[in-house]
Amino acid sequence: MLQEPGSGVRVWRKSTRSGANGCVEVSLDSTVVGVRDSKECGGPEFFVDASAWRSFVREVGTGRFDVTGVA
Repeated sequence: MLQEPGSGVRVWRKSTRSGANGCVEVSLDSTVVGVRDSKECGGPEFFVDASAWRSFVREVGTGRFDVTGVA
């Protein structure tokens, strides 16, 4: 996990597909991606390398992390 870069203002985005139960928000820049819980915006933030985030998103798109049979 990476530390938050600099002290600049981060722009957080929530998926348009997120429901009333909340979702995660992401903050993108060229080198680091921040992730946080949209229900707790003042809570902890998790930062990963932008290339690792792109790999994760690509794998999500393939269905690699799909969970079946969970209620």
